[in-house]
Amino acid sequence: MTRVKKGVNALKTRRNVLRQVKGYRFGRSKKERMAYDALVHAGAYAFAHRRDKKGDFRRLWNVIINGAVRNFDHSYSTFMGALKKKGIVVDRKILATLVQEHPETFSRFVKKIS
Repeated sequence: MTRVKKGVNALKTRRNVLRQVKGYRFGRSKKERMAYDALVHAGAYAFAHRRDKKGDFRRLWNVIINGAVRNFDHSYSTFMGALKKKGIVVDRKILATLVQEHPETFSRFVKKIS
C-alpha cells in the first residue's frame, strides 16, 4: 500500500479551526489545540443555551402577564387558573404580546374572567 501523508488535510483542518475561532481571546485564537477545545465548548454551550432560552422567555412572559394583571387586582396564578376554567386557550407568549402591544384587548380578557 502506498504511503499517504496527511499534510494537506491537516493544514486544511487547522486553517478551518483557526478561522472559526477568529476573535476569541488569548491562545484560543492562535493555538490549534486550544482553539479546538474552545470550539467544542462553544458548541456545547450553544446547544444547551438554545434549550435554556425557551425557559427564559417563558419566565419573562410570566412576569409581563403578572405585572399587567396586578393592575386589575388579580394575581398571575388566579388569572391563568380562571382562563383555564373558562376554556380560553391562549398561550403565554400571545398574552405577553397583547399586554405590550394591545393593552385594550388584554383588558377584555381580564374582564371576561371576572
